[in-house]
Amino acid sequence: QVQLVESGGGSVQVGGSLRLACAVSGYSISSKCMAWFREVPGLEREGVARLDGIGDSPGYVDSVKGRFIASRDNAKNTVYLQMDNLKPEDSAMYYCAAASWGPWCMSTLRRADFAYWGQGTQVTVSS
Repeated sequence: QVQLVESGGGSVQVGGSLRLACAVSGYSISSKCMAWFREVPGLEREGVARLDGIGDSPGYVDSVKGRFIASRDNAKNTVYLQMDNLKPEDSAMYYCAAASWGPWCMSTLRRADFAYWGQGTQVTVSS
């Protein structure tokens, strides 16, 4: 049974930081495309960051470039999202996702391309 469990969400003020983690069990993330998405009620789930199965060059949506850093620890079967200089528009439910293929992620993250999902962790940024 594949499980993805996100943690690290919470409420912060503008300019604050949070570090999300996604621990995966029942599935090896090694060499697999992994991603972070976020969703606000009423809007489509948005791909925020992608992590190819090899290399060390995550990709980001323009709105978070320079503020978010995605990383992975294959030994711990865990991916992370460091979020700095948070803004109110970053408020959302954040999900990690695992693809069933790799190592390369698609340049555009689509919800339908990911086989496994976590339950989400809420991030709220207040001014």
